[in-house]
Amino acid sequence: MRSSSSGAPPIGGAALRPVIGVTLVAALGGLLFGYDTGVISGALLTIESDFRLSAFGSGVVVSSILVGAMAGAAVAGNLADRYGRRPVLVVAAGVFTLGAALAALAPSAAVLTAARVVLGLGIGIASNLVPVFIAELAPPRYRGRLVGLNQLMITLGIVLAYVANYSLENVTHSWRWMFGLAAVPAVLFGAGMLLQPESPRWLALNGRTERARAVLIRLRGHQDVSGADAELAEMTGNATGNAQAGPVPAARGRWRALTARSVRPAVVAGIGLQILGQASGVNTVIYYAPKIFESSGLGSSSSILATVGVGIVNLVMTPVGMAAVDRFGRTRLLACGATVMTVALAGLAATLAAGGQNSSFAWLAVLCVVVYIAAVATTLNVVVFIIPSELYPQRIRGTAMSATMFSNWTMNFVVSLTFLSLLEALGGAGTFTLYAVVCALLAVFAVRRIPETRGKSLEQIEAELAPRARTATAAER
Repeated sequence: MRSSSSGAPPIGGAALRPVIGVTLVAALGGLLFGYDTGVISGALLTIESDFRLSAFGSGVVVSSILVGAMAGAAVAGNLADRYGRRPVLVVAAGVFTLGAALAALAPSAAVLTAARVVLGLGIGIASNLVPVFIAELAPPRYRGRLVGLNQLMITLGIVLAYVANYSLENVTHSWRWMFGLAAVPAVLFGAGMLLQPESPRWLALNGRTERARAVLIRLRGHQDVSGADAELAEMTGNATGNAQAGPVPAARGRWRALTARSVRPAVVAGIGLQILGQASGVNTVIYYAPKIFESSGLGSSSSILATVGVGIVNLVMTPVGMAAVDRFGRTRLLACGATVMTVALAGLAATLAAGGQNSSFAWLAVLCVVVYIAAVATTLNVVVFIIPSELYPQRIRGTAMSATMFSNWTMNFVVSLTFLSLLEALGGAGTFTLYAVVCALLAVFAVRRIPETRGKSLEQIEAELAPRARTATAAER
């Protein structure tokens, strides 16, 4: 396993504790992401009763969070490039707290919908900046696992939402408590982030080298001052000559910088991963698992039980992916996972086509879904935030992540909106065959378009992508 090109010795043991501490605090943003996404599944039944919602009204309440997430993702990166990662994450914590309180006290469906949009803003900001913040302070050798902790916390947040839903099921106006509980981790997230350092890379980019050095010494351990100095030198371009491409102030925070030829390979890889990843049917299986199982022949009770099993598999397999991502690399892990996803969805499509309402085939369908979710949890869901947080040049990383996560949430919205229509038009077999084809395209895309970043410093990755951009430009000519 490669270490940073800065020449610093491998970091481990007690020296990792400061980094892990900061990572755990930042990953509370992922926990809130998961909780606020998952809690609606149990809250919706009593919301529909209290507000007498139609099917359309329920859909508006559920999907409004995605609209907020798209907006949050779109604005977060530009703000983070201008003002720093930490202040914007503190604002995100305040947004989460406001959204939770507003949802818990909502007097009408309209106010609840507005509260869900506010919660979506927090989710969009967190999905954008938490991976970037962790990636910019993590040692290269452990960066994959540390950024992957964000995905683990998202999964844990979903499970906690399910537990809250079950525990509060018989409480009067239970949905208010379900939403209100999210204010507790939101306050902890904000208070914790106030105590954390700013990203050393953002500090170095903005000329605050002494503060960046102090943060690196704090994170890497006071016994490794020389290693911190070498890492800082690499960040500022003094160690390897890896100067930033073009004047930083002119590019910072501007969307047009994303069209520059020098960053095109990274943008294509990062945004392409989001589009194909969402189009592979990940969230449709999570959102509509009970409906899928019922259509395969399972009863209502068995479908719910099978869905709980899917959630457990998702949670248990995520740490497996975290352990594998720094050992096997991002590209290989994603390509292998997408291949397994293709086979699992093809098997599900064949099972739905052949089985009808036969219970034996129904449980075979459950097995295919479990294999698919296990592959997603160990591969795609782990790398989907890691890869873009590593690929983009420092000078536009926040803005590029905004474009990336906006594409993620937009595709999420489109796929969720079209799933039931596809199911009606193509049937289960046709719909999941289509998703299987997308998974196969994702495997090919991973091999051909996504560069391997395992064990490399962010500056080294940026330097290696520059020749790719020049080669692509020459080929176009």
